Amino acid sequence: MSVASPTLLNVNGIEVIYNHVILVLKGVSLNVPEGRIVALLGGNGAGKTTTLRAVSNLLAGERGEVTKGSIELRGERIESLTPADLVHRGVIQVMEGRHCFGHLTIEENLMTGAYTRRDGRAAVAETLEKVYAYFPRLKTRRSSQAAYTSGGEQQMCAIGRALMANPKMVLLDEPSMGLAPQIVEEVFEIVRDLNTKERVTFLLAEQNTNIALRYSDYGYILENGRIVMDGEAKALAENEDVKEFYLGMGGGDRKSFRDVKSYKRRKRWLA
Repeated sequence: MSVASPTLLNVNGIEVIYNHVILVLKGVSLNVPEGRIVALLGGNGAGKTTTLRAVSNLLAGERGEVTKGSIELRGERIESLTPADLVHRGVIQVMEGRHCFGHLTIEENLMTGAYTRRDGRAAVAETLEKVYAYFPRLKTRRSSQAAYTSGGEQQMCAIGRALMANPKMVLLDEPSMGLAPQIVEEVFEIVRDLNTKERVTFLLAEQNTNIALRYSDYGYILENGRIVMDGEAKALAENEDVKEFYLGMGGGDRKSFRDVKSYKRRKRWLA
């Protein structure tokens, strides 16, 4: 990663246990430089969402806790902070599945994101117009109840709602889930625009490795609660193991996916 970008988030060797018994994350470490897009990659159940929830301190609601390691935001330990404290520090999570308030209009949903703002109505109105500039579809549907909008519009609404809080970093969980490919591209294009023009830092969890690597600067691959590979996004996209296991470009004479992956992980990654 570029030394020109200071570290915004540092996760150092964390372990997460659910229900005091189930070990889900096993020594996960990662860095998110300020102003970058960093992807957490891996299949379902790899630990991506748990990692995001550990950062945003949303584990307690799932009976989970960080039992080892540390999480720092700009050098400050944040494990003991509440989710509300983190919002005030500019860290916002967009949950998997969007979670819009179905009975509220799109604009009312967006305005809930500004609840913690203390800089006045004019500043909030300015941010709202900025959100509409990035998501023109939301402006068209501003008076529609969220429950009657499309999945893509709800995903845009969820991201827009996060932007209303003026975040420094957005934790984005599975933004492509359930969306048509064209809408996924549109959402990721907006994420890149927000990153380059507004300098919003993104840590995103995504199963769609192909698109995540195209729009990210750096990536970490999780399997069974461990990071098994990391690197610049371009290098990961060109890596033969990543191509075979995550981009569907492997040779035609391989064995079953599970057998080959298990063998290669033992040989190359977990040696």
